[in-house]
Amino acid sequence: MVDVVVKIGGGLLAHSQQFDAVLATIDAVARDRRLLVVPGGGPFADAVRDVDGRLKVSADAAHWMAILAMDQYAHLITSRLSSASLATDRAAIRAALDAAQLPVLAPFQWMRADDPLPHTWDVTSDSIAAWIAGELGARRLVLVKPPGAGGTAIVDAYFFRTLPSVVTPVILAADQQDALRTELFG
Repeated sequence: MVDVVVKIGGGLLAHSQQFDAVLATIDAVARDRRLLVVPGGGPFADAVRDVDGRLKVSADAAHWMAILAMDQYAHLITSRLSSASLATDRAAIRAALDAAQLPVLAPFQWMRADDPLPHTWDVTSDSIAAWIAGELGARRLVLVKPPGAGGTAIVDAYFFRTLPSVVTPVILAADQQDALRTELFG
């Protein structure tokens, strides 16, 4: 159904020029490729971490609150892409692609229904994107991180356990625009 899942890290929001450049690249490539955008949690998830640190929220509550944080970022991303459509499940992703739109996943509804991952801070939006890529049969998962970031050490502790062997992971910093375009066309 999807050629490439591209996960936009929430840390990118601290770098507005690179954030806009990444969105422009994704928007352009989506005209020719079947992409799905999965948001990170960024400052929205950081708010959950902060509350958890102060109030000791249960693991279940923190898990679902952090996934809802991804939904907030999905709304932001959708509002900034010309061809985007907010999607909450597999059917909505398919409908968006069939309508030549770029689906941006707000994952809470799908994750809540399937509940495939442990409820721990070892699981972040990187692992959720890996699980989604496997569920949709994507060949490639591109993780876009803040400028200067790189390497496999910047993914969460659960990522490689979640990533299906048939999905090729690519981790790029947002300032690697040429590499991003190349990997999205993969």
